[in-house]
Amino acid sequence: MVWKLLIDAENWSRYFPPEDQVKILSGEPQLALGTRYSRVTVGFPMSLVVTEHEPLRRLAWATTVDGDETGSSAYHGWVITPMDDGCHVLTEETQQGPWFLEELGHKRPGALYRYHQEWIERLARAAEAEVAGKAT
Repeated sequence: MVWKLLIDAENWSRYFPPEDQVKILSGEPQLALGTRYSRVTVGFPMSLVVTEHEPLRRLAWATTVDGDETGSSAYHGWVITPMDDGCHVLTEETQQGPWFLEELGHKRPGALYRYHQEWIERLARAAEAEVAGKAT
């Protein structure tokens, strides 16, 4: 269920309201290898491309070359490990460039960590609710 929620990017806001500005620019409505999309995250508009797509296991995206006038770049990955009682989800993001250093590093230290922590917690609750809804 986690995978289904992650690849449905235009609907992330259903369980994580801050991700309400996602738009698929190319490809299918769900994220796949090579899908281009845009989003605004922590107030920062980004153009992205899916660089890893291993169903039920790995999903990652990176900023596109033409996607950021600030000279910054980012790479965000998700690793899903199946467990007997569900799955373990690890997400990590790296950033480079002046915007990230100034805006997130100096002005709002820890903001991106808190953002991702909330996202993963809400993802877990949404997946659990989906599973519980199908069981009844």
